[in-house]
Amino acid sequence: MPNEIPIHRLGTLALDIVEANPIVFHGELWLMEYIRNRDSGADWNTGKDSYFRFRSLTDIHRFSAPFGHGLHMGNAFTAPDGRIVVTAVEGWGKGRFYQLESTDMEHWSEPRVILENPAWEGYNTTVCQADGRFVMAFELGKPEELVKTPFTMFFAESSDLREWRLIPGAVFGQDRYTGAPTLRWHDGFFYFFHLEGSYEEGFATVVARSRDLRSWEWGRRPVLERSRDDREILPAAAQDFAPEQLFKIATAVNINASDLDLCEFDGRLRMCYSWGNQRGIEFLALAEAECTEQEFCKSFFN
Repeated sequence: MPNEIPIHRLGTLALDIVEANPIVFHGELWLMEYIRNRDSGADWNTGKDSYFRFRSLTDIHRFSAPFGHGLHMGNAFTAPDGRIVVTAVEGWGKGRFYQLESTDMEHWSEPRVILENPAWEGYNTTVCQADGRFVMAFELGKPEELVKTPFTMFFAESSDLREWRLIPGAVFGQDRYTGAPTLRWHDGFFYFFHLEGSYEEGFATVVARSRDLRSWEWGRRPVLERSRDDREILPAAAQDFAPEQLFKIATAVNINASDLDLCEFDGRLRMCYSWGNQRGIEFLALAEAECTEQEFCKSFFN
């Protein structure tokens, strides 16, 4: 297709990390990683609690100190005023969403509740800046009368990235499975990247767009599908895997290309995504495209 922008897969970076997203902070590209607790199967996490950390993508063996202990499925956003704002849920399927902040990636505010409902079954979040405000999508699995088809996305807005208000009527995915959200805004459109598919046919990342977060238009082709190239090892990580881990990467069932997230850095669009069986055997990989974020988003609707 003449408008298609190639995505170059760079290779697998880690095992057992799924929810991650790249940001630019102080002129450097970082990857925020959600480290699941031992109960989730991430047996290399020796602590009992989940946590978050930032990994430098200039030197992938350099990390920030862990933070956000006990929270889950975090998403990082670089605010115009220099803050890193992280939104997260208190636990898989729990009803409170939290926010914590830092100006130096070392000292963090105490997590505070920004949205809550005891009937909610909450999961992922994603934040973007749009037309003089900030908009967050958050993922719910219940209650059934509100969600209808898990998972469904709802939206909140903020003028200051501190206080959040639900946007009435703004919803996406009540009639289909959606998950793993990434929200962006360009030229009057919200672009919503998310996962669709099934265990029988596989899962792929697709995109829809909307001017008002109520009426949606679908992209003309999938954004990211599974590939044999997913199993390639990121060169900088080549010495990081034990033989049994390399065997796991080489032989794992791959039906999935999920949790795509992206940002611009140094003239290219940088991406991370997850591949695997969508049942707990999952791998974190990197990719990039020679374009801007705006060009990439628009390309699926030209």
